Amino acid sequence: MKVLNKKNLVILLAVLVVYGGVQAAIAARLIPPFYSVNLMLICVYVILATSLNLINGVTGQFSIGHAGFMAIGAYLSAIVSVKLHGPLGAAILAGGIVSAAVGFLVGLPTLRLKGDYLAITTLGVGQIVQVVFFNTNYVGGAAGFTVPRTVNWTWAFWLTVISVVIIHNFTNSTHGRACISVRENEIAAEAMGINSTKYKVMAFTLGSFLGGLAGGLYANYMYLIQPTTFSFLTSFNILVMVVLGGLGSMTGSIVGAVVMTVLSAYLSQFPEWRMVLTALLLIVVMLFRPSGLLGTKEFNLGFLGKKGESRAA
Repeated sequence: MKVLNKKNLVILLAVLVVYGGVQAAIAARLIPPFYSVNLMLICVYVILATSLNLINGVTGQFSIGHAGFMAIGAYLSAIVSVKLHGPLGAAILAGGIVSAAVGFLVGLPTLRLKGDYLAITTLGVGQIVQVVFFNTNYVGGAAGFTVPRTVNWTWAFWLTVISVVIIHNFTNSTHGRACISVRENEIAAEAMGINSTKYKVMAFTLGSFLGGLAGGLYANYMYLIQPTTFSFLTSFNILVMVVLGGLGSMTGSIVGAVVMTVLSAYLSQFPEWRMVLTALLLIVVMLFRPSGLLGTKEFNLGFLGKKGESRAA
């Protein structure tokens, strides 16, 4: 399969156009600060939603503590950049690596079991992480940790693109196909010689790593991080993005992240109703579109290939 085929070139061109257009608008100061912040949040939540979709949608597990790995990545990257005066790239990477290590340690014993054990464990891990940072004066405790803004649009956009490409390639690899087989029928997959625990832990570790990267982006852009930012409600919002877009669809997770971030921005003037409307949206989706906006389908440019084939014929 050629990497630089027509479809990939069109996608690359579209990505460059989006990046260049937004970058030019930012340089010309055409985008107000409120919209700039939400553009950055869209990048962060796209990474979070697609990485959680890898766990919940592609592999068929159920994690509800993704904000805990985001918190680990945020605080570790902040420590490296502020306390240790490390470069931004190393800080974000360190946050992702530590999040992946925690994800591996959590997933290895838990994912050997079947049922809802992972959901209970990840919920507990998220709460433990939040309480630890609440009571750690080294990172500001409940008052929060001040981090200078070093992340810009370029960092956020290209890390988002890299994360999506990693998830896309993993899903379409033999490892990703094994994860999908585990989701569809774990007993049948094991009967065919697939080590289900191995692939579940692999997907969970990769999802945790990308969640940590998103946390590092968030921490180095928002000036202040607090433990309350990474509560269960944040995990719930990420889960809603995945369910709204469609479990198993990476494109759907991107759409869900964009829709929920924009909706949250417009509802910011009604903070007391934001979670109520989010819950209502989830109920409506479950009643009328239980598979999500895209289900397990992906947006593709198949018409380009068909056009080429018809000409050849």
